[in-house]
Amino acid sequence: MTEAPQTTGGHAPGATTVSRRTLTRDAVVASICGFVVVLMLGASYAAVPFYNWFCRVTGFNGTTQVATSAPSGAPLARKIAVRFDANVAPGLPWKFEPEQNEIEVRIGEVVTVFYTVTNQAARKTFAQAAYNVAPLTVGAYFQKINCFCFTEQTMDPGEKRQMPVVFYVDPALAADRDNDGLKTITLSYTFYPMRDPAPRPVAAGEGDRRRGNL
Repeated sequence: MTEAPQTTGGHAPGATTVSRRTLTRDAVVASICGFVVVLMLGASYAAVPFYNWFCRVTGFNGTTQVATSAPSGAPLARKIAVRFDANVAPGLPWKFEPEQNEIEVRIGEVVTVFYTVTNQAARKTFAQAAYNVAPLTVGAYFQKINCFCFTEQTMDPGEKRQMPVVFYVDPALAADRDNDGLKTITLSYTFYPMRDPAPRPVAAGEGDRRRGNL
């Protein structure tokens, strides 16, 4: 009867090799997982500016367009109602409202409207407005020449201010058959509170110049 081979103390001959292979494989898997996490994190940050750019270019999600001048042709005979909506996010002590809730404009006509903002706090406050239009598919045709959106606004205690919006509805809207029945566009703004900006250091030369101007 043949006896089974006996092993002396320690690991079997191939155990060390298998253990090293396992450790190497685990290290490779961990490295790949870490790379994927970093890649996804970087993509998430890059997606924000890319999404904003995409919305501005295409008008997706009701994002209006930015025009540098009025349309070259005369306004069309077709008219459309434009409603104005004003909102304030929680934590911002501002009163924000349009001077007119709705107006009727001709397509291609440049119009100026005003919103009124009042800081109801006893301190200086800071905020910034975001906007969109409804229906969302009309964003590509709503052209703003001048607007207070995406610019940080600083309001002194009790200050009241008028903020203009200059816009027109692109005549290209009339050629879009999907909007043949469109009667109303709603322009909506929401102000969000901003943190107090950090004070800027005054250079020595600038301080001297200020004292000299007194």
